[in-house]
Amino acid sequence: MFQLTLKEVESLMSQHVLLTTSTESDVYEEVLLSRSQNATLKGQRGHNTKYLPYAFTEEGVGQISSVLKSSIADLVSVRIQRAFVVMRRFISSNAGLFQRIDTLESKQIATDDKLEQIMQRMDELSPSPKASQLFATGCIWDAWSYMSDLVRSARERIILIDNFVDDRVLSLLTKRSDGVVATIHTRYSQPFLNDLKKHNEQYSQVKFVQLPHKAHDRFLIIDSQTYLLGASVKDMGTGLCAITKMEIEPLVILSFLK
Repeated sequence: MFQLTLKEVESLMSQHVLLTTSTESDVYEEVLLSRSQNATLKGQRGHNTKYLPYAFTEEGVGQISSVLKSSIADLVSVRIQRAFVVMRRFISSNAGLFQRIDTLESKQIATDDKLEQIMQRMDELSPSPKASQLFATGCIWDAWSYMSDLVRSARERIILIDNFVDDRVLSLLTKRSDGVVATIHTRYSQPFLNDLKKHNEQYSQVKFVQLPHKAHDRFLIIDSQTYLLGASVKDMGTGLCAITKMEIEPLVILSFLK
């Protein structure tokens, strides 16, 4: 039918016909089992198509239904007209709704932008820990508070190198942000490993790495910054001690632990 129609209304339908792909053609054959004397082989030679068939676009269906003279064409034409009437009524009756949706989307985008600006501004205004600090004997809380600020400032990783650690260090590391990886390099201690096991069963994992040899100084790595600790974290502030920001890359410190 399509080939005959195309010959009769070629000038009218030239812009409303598409050549199907091989995949689409296979689907048409399996579902519709369509045949045509010009597009398919003769019965005794098989049933595969010789050429990829054409298909009408939406506009083409409407136009061809107005050209063909058959009950099916009339039915298609009526259904198309009804569909457009229903569509027009739906759009007209819901115009206000569509407008409100567009308005809400615009407001949501504006709100997201403002929130992003606020978060960036908060990061800029948030006081960062001082590069160096000196704690007098007995300033236990000041030292603990400073260490807590360092832990909270981490965005990617925290690495502590300290020969003497206990459960107080684990309590300190619970202050880190979600997603920040924490690793402790320390000597082997079964009591601490027991504490670590119980901690990891409830909170974000803290990794343990046994020091291969004794390390005299203590180091704290926050992302890409390295701090030299004048005392073990658990003893910070019990005696005169300092925390100093170093210019040495973390990779250099870690290379000496191998």
